[in-house]
Amino acid sequence: MLRVAVVGGGPSGSCAAEVLAKAGIQTWLFERKLDNAKPCGGAIPLCMVDEFDLPASIIDRKVRNMKMISPSNREVDIHLGDENEYIGMCRREVMDGFLRDRAAGLGAQLINGLVQSIDTGVKRQGPYTLQYADYSAGGPTGEIRTLEVDLIVGADGANSRVAKAMDAGDYNVAIAFQERIRLPKEEMSYYEDLAEMYVGTDVSPDFYGWVFPKYDHVAVGTGTMQQNQSLIKSLQKGIRSRASARLLDGEVIKVEAHPIPEHPRPRRVVGRMALVGDAAGYVTKSSGEGIYFAAKSGRMCAEQIVAASDGGRTIPTEKDLKVYIKKWDRKYGATYKVLEILQNIFYRNDAAREAFVEMCDDKDVQRLTFDSYLYKRVVMMNPWQQIKLTLLTFASILRGQALAPQSYQPVASAVRSPEEMEARRLARLHPTVAEPVVSADSEPAAESKPAAASVALDGGARQPALASKS
Repeated sequence: MLRVAVVGGGPSGSCAAEVLAKAGIQTWLFERKLDNAKPCGGAIPLCMVDEFDLPASIIDRKVRNMKMISPSNREVDIHLGDENEYIGMCRREVMDGFLRDRAAGLGAQLINGLVQSIDTGVKRQGPYTLQYADYSAGGPTGEIRTLEVDLIVGADGANSRVAKAMDAGDYNVAIAFQERIRLPKEEMSYYEDLAEMYVGTDVSPDFYGWVFPKYDHVAVGTGTMQQNQSLIKSLQKGIRSRASARLLDGEVIKVEAHPIPEHPRPRRVVGRMALVGDAAGYVTKSSGEGIYFAAKSGRMCAEQIVAASDGGRTIPTEKDLKVYIKKWDRKYGATYKVLEILQNIFYRNDAAREAFVEMCDDKDVQRLTFDSYLYKRVVMMNPWQQIKLTLLTFASILRGQALAPQSYQPVASAVRSPEEMEARRLARLHPTVAEPVVSADSEPAAESKPAAASVALDGGARQPALASKS
């Protein structure tokens, strides 16, 4: 009987383990941090809910409204007209835990352990011996154990040990930085079913900043490519500053940072080892989406293993496993390329970002974008739409040159009057009782459990503070 180790218990690994276990294949699923919360916007498309049979309990918010905010603070509202359509907002620790538990319930052996080394056998063809620290007993260092398997699925993220063992080749990584911020009732009500995306050099030179609603807080973050990683602290201050009036009196309850791949690895199958999810490099450009593609790649890889192994009766060859790569590239290769082109065009400077936001105000653009995102299908434009989109692009880029700002300002509060905001500003300038004020220039520390705090901004709005290391 075929023996498979799935290294990594996120969406890609859990979905792979689920398929393998359901087929009766002996499967071990490794995850070091069972309560881990990856720094991630946590948005999932509607099609994923049905396709992966996700329960309503893991979806914190059903977002039907998006607000795109340009460098000059032009706000474009995008609405999903169909009440049955939505973007699901999830906390990764909740969704990942559900997927892992489901795989375990079907027969996968869930191991709370960290794979430390892999002996790949002769010419990396296996059998494979994994040495891992088992933390199931609760100790600080874990008990060292070994496991021999016939095949490995590497679902262990951007810093994949499986990828290193199989010499999958390097790839550039971006950095995502995010704060979870608890807001007062008035501010939180604004984000009931709405998410915001901010663009501008102040929040990211090549991506966007976000404010996404969760169960009882919002996720506020940004990302940037590898060559700009040194800027990530100032970029996070940029998104906090721009959204400061809408994050009034916010308390930071968690700070997170994580690498994400910029493109697929040179090799995704070597011997009887296959990569899926972030380990393979399946995060899209432009949107930065990775959850759906992680889960889908794990499922597709596992389905190929089941088919090639005759339900676990034989050991698949390297050639068998590469069929999964061919199917993946045929199905999604064009999507990745188109999104890369869009990012290169519209995220290169503030004039192009102004044009991007302006184009998002067009109903045809909105419908095409949401159909592609929600249902993961290529939506064909009719000739008139193609002509219209081309003309709209050129016109928006020309106007964007004039609209691009020389400096960046916070957007206005969505729930409080200008008079109230001014009163707060004056109260901060002339406090009747002395209170400590933390500088808005304080730098973030990417720790997982900072103390809650808030800081004063110029203009009287209160901005979430970034805690120092605990």
